[in-house]
Amino acid sequence: MKKIILLLFLVSFVSVAQHNEANTVETTSKNKGIKEQVKEFIDHHLQDSYSFDLFSITDDAGEVTHYSFPLPVILWDNGLKVFSSSKFHHGETVAEVSGNYYKLYHSKIYKTDASGTIHYDAEHHATNIKPLDFSFTKAISFVFLVALFMFFMFKKMAKNYKNNALPKGMGRLLEPIILYIRDDIAIPNIGEKHYKRYMSYLLTIFFFVWIINLLGLTPLGVNVTNNIAVTFSLAIMTYLITTFTANKNYWKHIFWMPGVPAPMKIILAPIELLGTFIKPFALMIRLYANITAGHIVLMSIIGMMFVFHNWIGSSLSFVLAFVLSLLELLVAALQAYIFTMLSSLYFGAAVEEHEGH
Repeated sequence: MKKIILLLFLVSFVSVAQHNEANTVETTSKNKGIKEQVKEFIDHHLQDSYSFDLFSITDDAGEVTHYSFPLPVILWDNGLKVFSSSKFHHGETVAEVSGNYYKLYHSKIYKTDASGTIHYDAEHHATNIKPLDFSFTKAISFVFLVALFMFFMFKKMAKNYKNNALPKGMGRLLEPIILYIRDDIAIPNIGEKHYKRYMSYLLTIFFFVWIINLLGLTPLGVNVTNNIAVTFSLAIMTYLITTFTANKNYWKHIFWMPGVPAPMKIILAPIELLGTFIKPFALMIRLYANITAGHIVLMSIIGMMFVFHNWIGSSLSFVLAFVLSLLELLVAALQAYIFTMLSSLYFGAAVEEHEGH
């Protein structure tokens, strides 16, 4: 179980959801404003946040009141700077810490002056200094929560087995899933001889990706795997485990393939070596693209209820969004399965023993 928690803490994660409300309108010009608000809402939905946003309320005067929990901001700027994200007041104010001023701008923290001035280059990119950011963001907080949840979940299940008792409660749901990962994924792809050394990682990846994907479908707006930095970290772990546990036969078939003419070996070796990097890249893009596309499509359809502004269009949009939400439940489990399956295939290729060569 310690291996599972340690693996999760290796991943740095980024993702977010912020709540904005669209106002109902009747004129064409106002409809254009609704579309812009929907686009802005989707953009925010795919970003990280320095606070745990619950909801926001817009009054008749157009003023927005946010309800959220602040999270700790941790910066390295000529020393460690730790303060609450509430100092940013959702990006509306400048945070002063030990005589230094920081501004939250487009979900990034920049060093600035007391007035909060942001400087730009010719392409309108911010040129202010960005301190090293180790902040405890909304996404990271959920990574820790999922890690703790998985730890206690599996610890309780292991305790039942240690006492020779049948699993209870959630353990009854977990047992067939764990057995399936072992008997239908790990053993067939890795082999009876080596599969045990990879089981902790495969179980960690499957349940972590599955649970995080499910949380992304809740109103909490916890979107972790729709950020490429997250999927990159997961893919890198698979690549490192594959590389450092591979046997000599694995490397022999990459750099000097048996049974292939020598001139062809020289040509194929760079291609085979490149393939070792393409495999984790495919893992990264597959998970990122599927989850991100699913969220964008679902949020766009929900936004159409405000754009149409009539009971027929809004009702059809609601029904379609509901159906897609059910489909996303399947996608959440399917992406966890695919990532686990492909990882096991890479591990199996790394430890495969080629007799007769």
